[in-house]
This record gives sequence, C-alpha cells and structure tokens, in this order.
Amino acid sequence: MKQRLMDALKNARADYAEIRYEQSDATSFSYRGPEQENASTGCTTGGIVRACHRGGWGVCSFDTLDDLEEKVADACSAAALVGREKTVLAEGVPVVDQEFRAPLQQDFRTVPIQDKVALVERYNEIVRKSTPGVETSLVSYSDTFRTVYFASTRGSYFLDERPRAILVLSAGARSGGLVQRAHESVASATDYGIVFGREELAREVAQRAVDLLKAPQCPGGRYTVVLRPDLTGVFAHEAFGHLSEADFLYENQQMRELMTIGRVMGVKNLNITDDGARGTLQGTHPVDDEGVPTQRTELIKNGVLVGHLHSLETAGKMGARPTGNARAISGGYAPIVRMTNTFIEPGDLTREQLFADIDDGIYACGMKGGQTMMEMFTFSAAYGYRIRNGQVCELLRDVVLTGNVFDTLHAIDGIADDFTINETGGGCGKGGQSPLPVTEGGPHIRIRNAVIGGR
Repeated sequence: MKQRLMDALKNARADYAEIRYEQSDATSFSYRGPEQENASTGCTTGGIVRACHRGGWGVCSFDTLDDLEEKVADACSAAALVGREKTVLAEGVPVVDQEFRAPLQQDFRTVPIQDKVALVERYNEIVRKSTPGVETSLVSYSDTFRTVYFASTRGSYFLDERPRAILVLSAGARSGGLVQRAHESVASATDYGIVFGREELAREVAQRAVDLLKAPQCPGGRYTVVLRPDLTGVFAHEAFGHLSEADFLYENQQMRELMTIGRVMGVKNLNITDDGARGTLQGTHPVDDEGVPTQRTELIKNGVLVGHLHSLETAGKMGARPTGNARAISGGYAPIVRMTNTFIEPGDLTREQLFADIDDGIYACGMKGGQTMMEMFTFSAAYGYRIRNGQVCELLRDVVLTGNVFDTLHAIDGIADDFTINETGGGCGKGGQSPLPVTEGGPHIRIRNAVIGGR
C-alpha cells in the first residue's frame, strides 16, 4: 500500500499533496419497542486526495485505488485554479513507515452476529418490561473497524486502525400529552466487553423515563448550579472547545480578538485541556489525518488562555505549532480542525464540599440537547435535582442552562477532585461531518448565579 500511494504522489504538481485511503467494516442492530428495526453489515472503501498550491486547495474523492495518479493530478489542477497567494503550512516531523495497530482487549469482529443481536434483544426486553409505564424503547448496538492509510509529499506514511463499539439504551414514557425520555450509552475504542453487564443501566433508564413524568419542571431564575462530570465535559467541549478551534478563529476576527492568548478566562484553578494522545479513548489516535502526532494541548491554564487547536494550515497562518487536531469522519472527507478528548482538569474540593454551602440550587445531569452561537450557549440537561441545604433532593425535568461562556467561566467558583472521562456513543458535529468520535469530561463544578430557564 505504501508504495502505491507514494508512487501516485511522485508527479504531484503542487506545493503539497496527500492521499488518505480507508477501509471500513461495520455492523449495526436495533430494536424499537418489541420489533427488531435494523440489522445491517457492510464494508466500504474510499479516500481523498488533497493538494495545496499557492494557498489554494483542491480535492478529489475516490472509491477505489484505480487510476490513483489521475486523481492526484485532478486535485492538483483544482488547487492551481484557486491558488492566488502563498502556501503556508506549518512544518513538522513526518511520520514515516508507522503501523498503529489497535490495542484490542476483545475484538468485536470475532463475535458471532447472532450473539450481538441476542445481546441487544435482552437489553431491549429489560428496558420495555422492567418498569411499568414505559411506552417505548430504542436499544441499539453498532461497531466499526476503520483502517486508514495515509501518505504525503512530505514523506509521511502511516497505517492506523480505528475501532469503535457502541451500545445505546433509551426509554420513553407518556402521561397524557407529556412525553419523557431517558437515554444512556456506552462505547469503547478498544474493548467489546464494554457492552456486557449493562442490565442495571437498562433498568435505570426505564425507571428514569417514568419518574420524569412525575417530576416538576425546573423553575426559572438565577441559581448556584452544580454540573455533574458528564455535563461538565459537554460544557467544556461545546461552549468553549469549539471556540478554540483555529479554523473558526482564523475566519472570525471578532472571536479571534476575544480568544487572544494571554486573556484571563476564569479563576486561577481553572484548567481546560484537549489531549488526543490520552490513553485509548475514542478521541485518541497516534496521529491526526494530516500525519501530525497528536498531543496534550493546554487551552486554559490557571485561568489564562494559553492555547488553540490547529491544523497544518491554521498553525502556519497564525504562527503557531500544529497540535494534531486535523480530523475527518471518514475517507471521503477533508480534515478540519476538531477536538479529541477535551476536559476540565480536577480541582481540590471534595464533592461534599462543593455541595455543602448551597442553600438552594440546581444539580444538572447529562445532556439532552443544546446549541451555541459564538460565545452564547443554551444547554438542556437530561434531568436535574433541586439542592437544598447542601443535599440533593427532588428530581427535576426541563433543566435549561443558558449564558455567555466567558461570563460562565468566571462564575465557576468550585472545582471538585472527582475527575471522570465520559465514554458515550455520541459524537461531535461540525462542517457537515458528524458524528466524529470524541470524549469529554471533568469533575463536578459549581457555577454561581447561573441562568436557568423554566416555568
């Protein structure tokens, strides 16, 4: 494979060119209510050639490796048509002749299909029947095994295996016109075993959907709010992390000024990090989709903005070093600047200390949905609880947190030491590419005077 890709690049008439080719095997199964809704297996191949000439990019996507030299020529011709400036790509040490094999603890490819279907069916029965009042269920399992090959005119070549297994459990309950849903998912980039032993989680999902029907709607107002680690991670990713992606900053002068390195962003013990080299998480890879080694990138350190996330192009144009954050969801897409594993670092308070002095507050858990626009955000927690005199009390529904991310970062006045990374089956969306495997996380955090929408 290496020789085939390198030979195709030999005559590339561009300042820079790369080929990324991918083979992907996938299976998926789902039940909705009592019926099996989906069962599929498949294998796909495809890739993309990218070329840059005089600052202009040309791309050519393909399904097979036939006539690869012509596809390189097409990408170079397209780049020449739009290039009007100077190609500015950051320098980096090429990744040469590397094969990154997935460190699988249990390979889902060796598991018979009927075993996977039986697993989904069993969890679905628990969701449907464990709690009276559940109206519907949706339980699914999917796995993918991607093998990515990459070569560039800078001499880089690598093979990277990227597996992922996901189990999703959800339940719906109804009382008159009121419908409530509960949802949980687990995922792993290394271990099929992540899907075993989830019977109690399936029962919890069913029970929560029914309990939310009886829960009062969260009252609107300003509260001291505690975010559970899963929502802390979503906040770090959605509200702040996307603002750190340098392609967005380079194209938006207003936000570039707001995200100037050295700006004070919050309290002194606030630290936010993106780490694409951390462990064996879903957002972890040895290299990104431009052949740049992934790494730990500090974004906020001791309350001060210290970093952005970069591709080769944004790093070159903004005078920074590449951070290994150029990522694509599959072979036919060009890489763009994306997060990997993004989290708020743990603090020094215990969970009990964080809650102790809250007379009347809100404990927000999980993520139901949300949106961001520039520095403004609105998140709907999956559910929440009232905090009274330092104690977690009654269940609440319709917990909506809204605000300005910069104001909110300054309003964080407590960071616990109970750090957790969330390995769920979701993914990040940006630029028409979704879902990209990422993780996020953090500890419990306390936000003073936060705006909660509600009745």
